[in-house]
Amino acid sequence: MKTSAVETEEIELRLLLEAIFQKYHYDFRGYSTASLKRRLAQALDRLECKSFSQLQDRVLHDDSLLPYLIGFLTVQVSEMFRDPSYFLCLRRNVLPHLKTYPSLKVWVAGCCTGEELYSMVILFREEGLENRTIFYATDINTHSLEKAKAGVYELDRIALFTKNHHESGSKVSLSNYYTAAYGAARFDKSLRERAVFSDHSLVSDAVFAEAQLISCRNVLIYFNRDLQNRALGLFKDSLVRKGFLGLGSRESLRFSSHTADFSDFARNERIYQKEESK
Repeated sequence: MKTSAVETEEIELRLLLEAIFQKYHYDFRGYSTASLKRRLAQALDRLECKSFSQLQDRVLHDDSLLPYLIGFLTVQVSEMFRDPSYFLCLRRNVLPHLKTYPSLKVWVAGCCTGEELYSMVILFREEGLENRTIFYATDINTHSLEKAKAGVYELDRIALFTKNHHESGSKVSLSNYYTAAYGAARFDKSLRERAVFSDHSLVSDAVFAEAQLISCRNVLIYFNRDLQNRALGLFKDSLVRKGFLGLGSRESLRFSSHTADFSDFARNERIYQKEESK
């Protein structure tokens, strides 16, 4: 049974999210409550607020606070070629299918600061598909999108990126794609030439392209069931027939309202294929 204090805190949280939606039209009301509470606890501490009500008052009366708060409300953890076996499966099993298309569209949904996008572009370049592909990189966090466009990452992260890249089946060095200087690695601007960066919300925005591959990993775990179903419906409507959907290692289509719209393509890697008749 919840204590009175917990109930009060959850009421305050709902009111904070409603206030953000009503004033700024960012909708976090369908996000997982437990996850939001953990992340916003950090915001309370940093902003020296004693409660979500106090935070609500500040964000309603100080527009400049919202971009900072968005950083806590959205997930900012990623790495290049994260879960290398996922990219190895794309390389070996999915891209051979995609090679039959004369042109391709790939949507990296919830691209965060760009690590997944650059991984995808490098993969497609190495497999000879980059020049016929447009990559859409979307996120609701405009600050993250700016970092993604810059393509600059701390040098101490590159060892892990390099290890992941090698395990994804690449035959070349990741260092071919970046220049290191002053403690950072700047990825080659040619990797962004076929990328379109855009502010897009899986909560409220609509379909904007017809894609052959959508990769949205470690985003749905922060949504409640209704919002997960909305996002999966958006992906279904955005994919061509027999198009591919990649989810995170802890995410699944099972028990969603769109289970019948997809078939398992690589179950262990959470890669699904849209049914031809859907």
